[in-house]
Amino acid sequence: MTNQSSVLPFERPKAAQAETRPLMEARNITKYLGGKLILDQVSLSLNKGEFKVLIGPSGSGKSTLLQCLHFLLIPDKGDVLLEGKSAMDMSHKNICAFRQEIGMIFQDFNLFDHLTAKDNVAIALRKVKKWSKDQALSKARDELDKVGLADKAELYPAQLSGGQKQRVSIARAMAMEPKLMLLDEPTSALDPELIGEVLNVVANLAKGGMTMLMVTHQIGFARHLVHEINFMENGRVIESGHPESLLANPASRTAMFCARLSELTGNQ
Repeated sequence: MTNQSSVLPFERPKAAQAETRPLMEARNITKYLGGKLILDQVSLSLNKGEFKVLIGPSGSGKSTLLQCLHFLLIPDKGDVLLEGKSAMDMSHKNICAFRQEIGMIFQDFNLFDHLTAKDNVAIALRKVKKWSKDQALSKARDELDKVGLADKAELYPAQLSGGQKQRVSIARAMAMEPKLMLLDEPTSALDPELIGEVLNVVANLAKGGMTMLMVTHQIGFARHLVHEINFMENGRVIESGHPESLLANPASRTAMFCARLSELTGNQ
C-alpha cells in the first residue's frame, strides 16, 4: 500500500493561461507493433506549465504513446509538434535536438552502473552539450541537491535505493533543462515505502511550473495535483477531464477503473 501521508501536502499548481499554441501536441498518432494496432489515432496537447496524467489498463498504449512523443518510436501515422514544429519530417540531427528538449523518465532508471550519481547526471551535459567537466559536475551537484541527494553524489547506483536511483534519473533529465518531462510510471519499480520520496520530487517539479505528462497508477497523487486525467483503453484516449469532474462521476470509465484499482491495491 502506498503511504500517501509520505507525500508532501501540496496544492494543484495553477494551470498556465491558454497560449496561441500548445507546447506539445500529438495529432492522430497511430502505431503498430508486431502487426498489432497499439495506438489508434491518439490526440492530446500540453500547454506550458500543465501537468497531465495517462491512466488505464495494461496494454492500453500509455507507454507506447510516451515513446512516440519522444520519438524513441516513430509514429506510423499522425504528427508530433513541439512549439508548433512538426517532428515527422525532421532530419536525424534535428530529431536529436528535438529529444534534448524533452526529458524522459523510465520505470527502470536507466543509470550507468559504472558511474557515480554525479557522473550519471553530468555525462549528457559533457557528451551532448559539450560542457567542460567542471561545469557539468557543478550542474550535476546542483541538480542532485534539488532532489535531496547532495550527500549521495559520490555513490554508485548499486549503493542507492530504488527511490534514490529514480531521483538521480530525474536530476539527470532536469540537468538538460528540458521544456517538458515525460514520466513512464516512475514509481512502478519501487517498494511501497520508497514511492513517496519520488512523488515529492514530481510534486515539486509541478510547483516549479514544469510541463509534464506522466503514466501512473498513483490515483490519490493525481487526484490532488494534476490538471487533467486522460483514460486510455484499447489504444485510444476514451475520456479526459479534470480529476474532480471525472472521479466524482461514478459512471465514468475513469472513476470505475480507479475504484477497482483502489480495491486491488488499497490506494486511497
